[in-house]
Amino acid sequence: MRKATWKIYRTRFLIKARQLTQPLLFVDALGREHRGEPGDYLVESSDGARRIAPRLIFEDVYVAMGPADETWPSPRMPAVALPAPKRRVSPPSAATA
Repeated sequence: MRKATWKIYRTRFLIKARQLTQPLLFVDALGREHRGEPGDYLVESSDGARRIAPRLIFEDVYVAMGPADETWPSPRMPAVALPAPKRRVSPPSAATA
């Protein structure tokens, strides 16, 4: 059997997480039951989906980047209102003049 070569990987998405200090049990929007124990992590993706990650796996995969603030994108939070785009009128180019 030929051995596969080793490759370097990283996670592709930023997540927000907090370490549990007491047991937590919840059912997500798809009806799946999630259960965590103290030391595990409650993980929230940028789309608002939540799950439990066991401590050993979480701490092996993720590296802390700093505290999360209230601007974290979440579907439960209203989006930041952006002004309506302004129509741009380009000046005539020298090629068409």
